[in-house]
Amino acid sequence: MELHLNGKRALVTGSTSGIGESIARVLAREGATVVVHGRRAEEAARIVTEIERDGGRAVAVTGDVSTDEGVERIVAGVEAAGGIDILVNNAGLWDGRGWSEIAPAEWADLFETNVVSAVRLIRAFLPRFKQAGWGRFIQMASGVATAPPFGGREPHYAVSKAALVNLTVSLAKELAGSGVTSNAISPGIVLTAPIQAHFEGFAKAQGWGSDWPTIEKRLATQIFHNPSGRMGRPEEIAHLVAFVASPLAGFIQGANLHVDGGYVGAVT
Repeated sequence: MELHLNGKRALVTGSTSGIGESIARVLAREGATVVVHGRRAEEAARIVTEIERDGGRAVAVTGDVSTDEGVERIVAGVEAAGGIDILVNNAGLWDGRGWSEIAPAEWADLFETNVVSAVRLIRAFLPRFKQAGWGRFIQMASGVATAPPFGGREPHYAVSKAALVNLTVSLAKELAGSGVTSNAISPGIVLTAPIQAHFEGFAKAQGWGSDWPTIEKRLATQIFHNPSGRMGRPEEIAHLVAFVASPLAGFIQGANLHVDGGYVGAVT
């Protein structure tokens, strides 16, 4: 399918690893010019080099999304590179801790990165998108936004992702008639390097052994129950993001799209 992303420019925050990196690579393969973002210049430069080596177009920006100053630096870098018309708010923190392990101040810190960062960037680019009469705001939420895990795990993370879903719908209403869309993507559990490392430790504590395919199967059938019986892969999330970012998705507005193997499974 031709997504008609040639000539489009996208900023993907937190795109030097994991899902964000996959999103940046897929958008570039589909013809968009991608602004790769991270806190470490060398990692952002590496992704840019690899995208260009594969025939894509990319530039790098750095900056801390959890501060006003960091976002100002990111926006300045984006404008210097020619601006954008697609913003993927992907940068975020996850640590898997439970209620008893998280101090209130740590909730606030996580919200600065997972929620307020998106607000800062949306406010920066909203006037430009509206003036152009076209644009895409995409928030990377999570299945736990609407189906919090059992056992009191990661409550601060789940609540922050729920806030992003609500923000997405509110923004969609703000954008009425503008030609700009706002949507959320809610992955289930996705196999990235930090996730694998975390659950290898969990599996060891549970006496599950060290065979990763076996661990993944048990996680998907006993902990994060989903009919697919496995974790997602970053590319599977990135393909949906690319479609929602494209001109073909103009009638998708204010949606929270699940890519979770059936983890949420709600009828709404």
